[in-house]
Amino acid sequence: MQQSATNLNDLQFLALIALCLLASPYLAKLFRLPISVAELILGAVLAYFGLISESENLKLLANIGFYYLMFIAGMEVNLRDLFYIDKGIAKKAFLYISLLYILSTLIVWIFELSLIFILIMPVMSVGLLTILFKEFGKKAFWLNTSMLIATIAEVVSIIALTIMGAFLRENSSLILVAQNIFYLCVFLVLCLLGFKLLGILFWWYPQLKIILMPWEDKNERDIRFCVAIFILIIIAMFLTELEVVLGAFVAGSFIATFFNHKYDLEYKLSSFGYGFLIPIFFIYIGSTVDLRIVLEYKILLKALVLMFAMILIRFISAMVFVKKLGFLHTILFTLSHSMPLTLLIATATLSYSAKLIDENFYSALILTALFEALFVMSLIKLIAHFKNSV
Repeated sequence: MQQSATNLNDLQFLALIALCLLASPYLAKLFRLPISVAELILGAVLAYFGLISESENLKLLANIGFYYLMFIAGMEVNLRDLFYIDKGIAKKAFLYISLLYILSTLIVWIFELSLIFILIMPVMSVGLLTILFKEFGKKAFWLNTSMLIATIAEVVSIIALTIMGAFLRENSSLILVAQNIFYLCVFLVLCLLGFKLLGILFWWYPQLKIILMPWEDKNERDIRFCVAIFILIIIAMFLTELEVVLGAFVAGSFIATFFNHKYDLEYKLSSFGYGFLIPIFFIYIGSTVDLRIVLEYKILLKALVLMFAMILIRFISAMVFVKKLGFLHTILFTLSHSMPLTLLIATATLSYSAKLIDENFYSALILTALFEALFVMSLIKLIAHFKNSV
């Protein structure tokens, strides 16, 4: 009887997902929202009316969607850009990221917040940043610099998230934490070695790329290869008890680095992800937010203050680039880093599940992610319009 009820609940959920997949693009276009924000809102509304309830199958699909999202995010990163970065930019990037964490620590100390906010406020994600290339083009120096720095900062955020996950895991002990950090170091070293070895291998035998991913193939071997890598890295991360997001991100980066001859690969993979798996993640996250709490003015105020604090620490830290970018482009640089939608939600979810923040702060952080995506993107477009009209 219980199994039948679970199956009925899952079927109801799938039907609602189908409706959300159909409705979200039109809702996003009508209200000029990023489609992920529209999906979050739909999930919250469905949960408010009791149409979505807690389900392990729903949670599993949402996790797969998030891992796939990080895999696609990794495909935005060419590792050669990181390994061969200009030394001057690298020094400024190190200073910029260090200042973010120092200023976050200062805010946490002054306002006596949970220590987890030291990791939450500097969190970075390149997800929405890629949209700006449509607005400014790929030749904009400030945007290319922004993407490069955001990529480094996102890797730092994911590594910090992985270390935090080791500390927060149930039945965690000092020995287990040390073991997980050791696994993390080994994983990162293997990634570096893998990058070097694959670079040499493909230099000597460039035809291997074509064998693995032919130019034209009716059997979609390129997609199968990528999905196989995605699944294997998830298994490896689970076995080593590391955060899967790190492995998914790195796997995407390796594919982007060594198989860049397949120009349509990212489009084909993202079309499937953004058409099915990734929306489930955003709908699920939306369903975990209680709209009755969100609409309270104290939660709204917390969200606005958090958004202002996150933008402020980025603006102060970005002053290290002001001579290189100019003041106006530094402002755009700051704002472009102030939309960490996916990782901010992921960090908030991990912190809430570990009881490091209460439901009010969790709701406030989800709202912060939404406000940043809406307000910051609108502000960037407004500044761009002003710049072009002058």
